[in-house]
Amino acid sequence: MTKILHVICSPRGKASESYRLSRKIIGFLREREPSAVVVNRMIGGGLPHVDENYALAQQSSADPSQDGSIALSEELIQELESADFVVIATPMHNFTVPSTLKAWIDHIVRVRRTFDLSAAGKVALLRDRPVFIAVSAGGRYSGPRARQPDFLTPYLRAVLAIVGLRDLTFFSEEGTAFGPDAVAEARAKADRALREHFFGHVLGLLPAAIRIAQPVA
Repeated sequence: MTKILHVICSPRGKASESYRLSRKIIGFLREREPSAVVVNRMIGGGLPHVDENYALAQQSSADPSQDGSIALSEELIQELESADFVVIATPMHNFTVPSTLKAWIDHIVRVRRTFDLSAAGKVALLRDRPVFIAVSAGGRYSGPRARQPDFLTPYLRAVLAIVGLRDLTFFSEEGTAFGPDAVAEARAKADRALREHFFGHVLGLLPAAIRIAQPVA
């Protein structure tokens, strides 16, 4: 059974632009596999930070039965491991990821569990899978009208690669702080990018089990 892990990071939850965009992504994935199960992990309202038990576990083999954040870490990692696709809905806060998404990353990027150490550096322990990231930003950080830096995209590429997630695709709605017309423009641009991506090259990259049959001309 195909599983889609949906990580929702905005404090506005289902009212957020990033959530709207992420649901569009999930809609395209489910067109190819209507029976796919979506696991929603809502963290926008807050996620406990790693604690002392987690920190001590970095020096030894962790016991996930312990109380505190090491148990939560194990739960989040197992959720990620079982997913065939990951869809992250996140706002951009102060040029980068919100603190809730950083907390989730701290839980799932765990030494000797999702990555190991070697003389050559960190070694990923999770299998790669498609990760779609829906970003909403009040300002504009890409294209000719960009007026602010982007630390979110390179950070997510670098940190998720540590555990083995390298197949990342970003979609964004930018300039949402500039009023209703800007929001409408951002939505239209994002929707065009989604259609182009999912009706284009991505069909050939999806696992055979979830490809839709193509009509014979």
